[in-house]
Amino acid sequence: MRREPTARQLRLATELRRLREAAGLNARQAAALLGVSPAQITHIESGLAGVSEKRLRRLASHYACTDDEFIDTLVTMATDRTRGWWEEYRGLLPTSFLDLVELEHHAAFLRDVAILYVPGLLQTEDYARAVFSGRVPELTHEELELRVHHRMRRQQITIPYELVIHESALRIRVSDRAASQAQLTKLLELSEADNITVRVIPFDLDGFARAASTMTYADGPVPKLDTVVRDVPHGSAFIDSEAQLSAFRTRFRKVEAVSLDPARSRDFINRLAKEL
Repeated sequence: MRREPTARQLRLATELRRLREAAGLNARQAAALLGVSPAQITHIESGLAGVSEKRLRRLASHYACTDDEFIDTLVTMATDRTRGWWEEYRGLLPTSFLDLVELEHHAAFLRDVAILYVPGLLQTEDYARAVFSGRVPELTHEELELRVHHRMRRQQITIPYELVIHESALRIRVSDRAASQAQLTKLLELSEADNITVRVIPFDLDGFARAASTMTYADGPVPKLDTVVRDVPHGSAFIDSEAQLSAFRTRFRKVEAVSLDPARSRDFINRLAKEL
């Protein structure tokens, strides 16, 4: 039994519950088909217990799920025993920090919409330190440096990553002028990478009513396993219902559609950096 399932383990549990409910079965009926106790089904569907490949495929068969690619992906989630570098921080940082990195590690594509801050994946060390320094209640020096170190380790982006960032996030000085200039320079350098695309939304855009669109959209191995991450007061909220995912996909497309293209965005950031 797990004491604290990760977000990835909880997502597997949620998908198994959704498959059962779509089949019109309750936990007791599913348990009878598998030859286990109802408590075992409850534990599996709450992420408190794992499930073997054999049992997972039997459940999928009983639930009449014919999406082989989806089932194969769930099997991978259930049987993966890899302990990523983020596990070094377990017990030292809030679990949401670890869950976010695990999500990024397994994502096929990442999309960010940023309105007030440069996203963590592209922050300089000074910028990240300034962001964490603004936390209330204040962090101890050790806690602050631990968060900064963790954020810097996240920045090995190898998958396609697309950022749509508002001019306000580029202009807000979370630290001093030098730190802001260094942050813009880093953003310019990273935007030249083959797998990173940066688009800017300027202040002078008319009719931009999507200031609440800040999000991270992570494409899963299959579309059914996409996830949206949004900041909330206690950490990060992971959103995975199909209706909400569809709404966030539409929101991203609309925000992207009004942004400058990558070349004009780089010119825009370059001009802003020179102004500083």
